[in-house]
Amino acid sequence: MSDTRARPATAAGTWKLGDLTVNRVGFGAMRLAGGSIIGRVGGSADREKSVAVLRRAVELGVNHIDTASFYFSPTRSANELINRALAPYADDLVIATKVWPARNPSGEWWWAEPEQLRGQVEENLRQLGRDHLDVVNLRLPPSRATGSLAEHFGVLAELRDAGLIRHLGISNVTSAHLAEARSIAPVVCVQNAYSVDAPGTEQELLRECGELGIAFVPFFAIAGGRREEGAGGTDDEAVIAVARAHGVSPAQVRLAWTLGQGSHVLAIPGTGDPDHLTENVAAGAIRLTDEEIARLGSVRGGGE
Repeated sequence: MSDTRARPATAAGTWKLGDLTVNRVGFGAMRLAGGSIIGRVGGSADREKSVAVLRRAVELGVNHIDTASFYFSPTRSANELINRALAPYADDLVIATKVWPARNPSGEWWWAEPEQLRGQVEENLRQLGRDHLDVVNLRLPPSRATGSLAEHFGVLAELRDAGLIRHLGISNVTSAHLAEARSIAPVVCVQNAYSVDAPGTEQELLRECGELGIAFVPFFAIAGGRREEGAGGTDDEAVIAVARAHGVSPAQVRLAWTLGQGSHVLAIPGTGDPDHLTENVAAGAIRLTDEEIARLGSVRGGGE
């Protein structure tokens, strides 16, 4: 059996986050914690099921996992589930996390001051059981849509120089933020909301990242405008038609289209369901025609 068949996450090829090679189909850990993390989130039914999903993801070839210390519910923490399921970690496994937003034990949100970022990094290290973090994304708050990230990103650059972080990324950002961050330290990835129905401004940033050799890592690629509500609801007619033509689900079409936007685009679909995991990973092998890509591109502009 070929590696692609045995480990389908390899079907879409690879990209490098700095010096770390990852398969382009990864996994987002947010839904593993269950409960309500950001809005209405459908999570895994229990801890053992979450552990099984993580182990199965790695068996399928996933070697890029996206997480955060604020992904927790009253009963589960995504980081600690990753530690339990996958430690000792495989040499090729890349775990990316994010800082700046945080939640207290009651679940209430707060945003870190620059001097508090080291504590957030150390909390991720503790929960994951690691001595360094592969990738840390600075996740900007909505209030900084046109503001500076320099002070916060500068702290992460110092932690990178100190060896606590290997590579840096930014999330929920604009082209101006990317330029500002790159003037401070190398950026290996940009993580923004992006899907078939994303506005044209996101498409421009995706192209810019490709030109710079920076990974573009969409979140909500399946949910689109529904965001935290997940993949439920009614899909656009174009998405449904293409799904029927390939005998796959609309969610798989959305992932395939997203991956088709460039070799630097990575997918991190998340789920707490083993069947959905298998379906998401299989989307990396779907090849859409130019006509289908154009048809799906006409959906762009809504929802986000």
